[in-house]
Amino acid sequence: MFAFLKKAFGKTNDVIKEAAGKKKKKIGKEEFEDILLEADVSYELIERLFEGLPKTINRVQAFNSLISIFQYEARWIEPQEYEPFVEMIVGVNGAGKTTTIAKLGNLYKKEGHKVIFGAADTFRAAAIEQLSRWAERLDIPIVATRQGHDPSAVVYDTIAKAVAKGYDRVIIDTAGRLHTQSNLAEELKKMVRVADKALSGTPHRKLLILDGTQGSSTVNQAKAFDEMIGIDGIIITKLDGTAKGGAILSIVDELKMPIYYIGTGESPEDLMRFGAKDFIDMILDEIFVK
Repeated sequence: MFAFLKKAFGKTNDVIKEAAGKKKKKIGKEEFEDILLEADVSYELIERLFEGLPKTINRVQAFNSLISIFQYEARWIEPQEYEPFVEMIVGVNGAGKTTTIAKLGNLYKKEGHKVIFGAADTFRAAAIEQLSRWAERLDIPIVATRQGHDPSAVVYDTIAKAVAKGYDRVIIDTAGRLHTQSNLAEELKKMVRVADKALSGTPHRKLLILDGTQGSSTVNQAKAFDEMIGIDGIIITKLDGTAKGGAILSIVDELKMPIYYIGTGESPEDLMRFGAKDFIDMILDEIFVK
């Protein structure tokens, strides 16, 4: 798993390695600051992390400083807590939302679960077609309609079918057009209300998809969606294609939300659980002698 993580963050590791040069037992604060900046960690966060640290830092001190970012209270919602487990996937167009839904469906199916998709991004015909193709490829049933139809009806029908047919994992796609934010907000709020009518307490988890290539700039997107419907956690995509992997630290610091998974490619298998300790160890392996 750790080797897969290093491969997933290959470009970020390359930037860190180049900035760090030869590995050391200790490193100066200014040099460490430059390395983190190269990986797209925000300057404000770095300054705060370095308060109280000595002028030269060893690996243990660096690790303790970085891991402190993840020490916040957050409720981790896991599928086994509910049956059926209903999750709604949100995010701006182009972040990898539909592909991530396919990856989640593939993961659940491999774990032995009965999965169903709901194609509730009815704003774009392409979104319905793309998710339908994934559903066919993965042999996962889908509830879909035509472009322009009421997305909340798709939400209701998907959950109702899951209950009636014994599906235990329900994954619902949504629209992500932030340029008409007020319309999107009302649409998403209605979808959440309708989900609760179809099955009380649903959706159990609302996951936000963030594009890793956008780095720290995704924080404002996350805040916008959180204000709309309340976000329960994050999946960060496309990390294999960017050197901005350090932005995860800034994102976590700003949002204080769980990161459940990271996307590392285009195939259905390219999804892995995120672990803070492994992530930080991976960064420090490029800087410090073990």
